[in-house]
Formats: sequence, C-alpha cells, structure tokens
Amino acid sequence: MLSPRRYRVYAIRPSAHRLPDGRFSSNLTLTRPGDREERSRYEFYSFGYFPAECQALRFSDQWGRDWIDTRG
Repeated sequence: MLSPRRYRVYAIRPSAHRLPDGRFSSNLTLTRPGDREERSRYEFYSFGYFPAECQALRFSDQWGRDWIDTRG
C-alpha cells in the first residue's frame, strides 16, 4: 500500500494484495475531505490482476485520477 497522495481535492490511496496464484489484485480508496456531512470515501476492489505489485499500484493510481477527472 502506498501513502495517500493528493490529487485535486481527493486523497488517493492505491493498494494491491497478493492472490494465491502469485498475481496482485489492484484496489483503490479515494477520500474527499470535508466536515462529517460532506466527507466522501469511495473504495474500489479488484480492478484487475497483474503479475507485479507495482503494476497493480500504478493501474489503481491512474484509474483513480481518471475517475476524479470525469466526476470532479
């Protein structure tokens, strides 16, 4: 798991976990800060499966930035 980084108003936290077959599942958490009423958290799991952890993390990071760009 990488430390969260800011992109626009969101914190992006990509993560990956190893599967029994040795591949890595690509996951993502996006958090938009605000008070309790306005705070938003989105969690996405298993975008795809990759042979290397770094590939899974890069994919999650890019997918998160694309999601933010299209939804604000």
